[in-house]
Amino acid sequence: MTATVVDSVREQRADVYPVPLSRVITVELRKMFDTRSGFWLMASIVITALLTTIGTIAFAPEADLTYYTFAKAIGFPMTVVLPIIAILSITGEWSQRSGLTTFTLVPHRNRVIAAKAVSSVAVAVASMLFAFVIGAIGNLVGTAITGTETVWDVSLAEGVNIVLGCLLCLLTGTMLGMLIRSSAGALVAYFVYSLLLPTVAGILAASQEWFRDLQPWVDLKYAQAALFEGTLTAEQWANVAVTASTWLLLPALLGLRMVMKSEVK
Repeated sequence: MTATVVDSVREQRADVYPVPLSRVITVELRKMFDTRSGFWLMASIVITALLTTIGTIAFAPEADLTYYTFAKAIGFPMTVVLPIIAILSITGEWSQRSGLTTFTLVPHRNRVIAAKAVSSVAVAVASMLFAFVIGAIGNLVGTAITGTETVWDVSLAEGVNIVLGCLLCLLTGTMLGMLIRSSAGALVAYFVYSLLLPTVAGILAASQEWFRDLQPWVDLKYAQAALFEGTLTAEQWANVAVTASTWLLLPALLGLRMVMKSEVK
């Protein structure tokens, strides 16, 4: 009799399926825009792109009004804003104490982190495409105002390199967010990581000849800068691969392990 009742209950129980990753990505994208701070952080991408374009038209010498000048001017603030977006996306589960709800609905934390990373990359790619469009408009308007020849000096390969450079900046924020899991701490660490360490490396390279040859292999910012300066040689690609593996991939794997093991309150 008991076996019959148990079998009946098992037959009536509905099958439970995991939340699709596509739905988790959609939710994470929506969470980026839902709050006022998130909305204005995203809006700052558009605002800074417009302001830098206007500033380039107003203050750049006529000889420098080229598409590369606009792309570089717009890309610089994005290398600052995009990592902040990635950091806040990751650390929000701990800083805003929403992790308990998130990881209850989606117990597999690696899926949540993957969704956050994909969402951040999608925002970054969309932002860069927008930047290229605004840069093109600025190039046309600027040369029309000054009466100079319109110069399109960014090839498709160079444009891809610029996007890749911005994505490396973004993934730096993702890595620090997983390692520290605190918005304030990760933001401070990012500015130390992106400003202080490259400065120290530059001073060391200027004063120590032995480090000058070693710098491209150990300084991520130095290797990454080549992505914004045109096409890369095979050695420069190797520099990017080695430094990114050392300063991004390995710490990111450690951070992911810490996320999987950390207690959520």
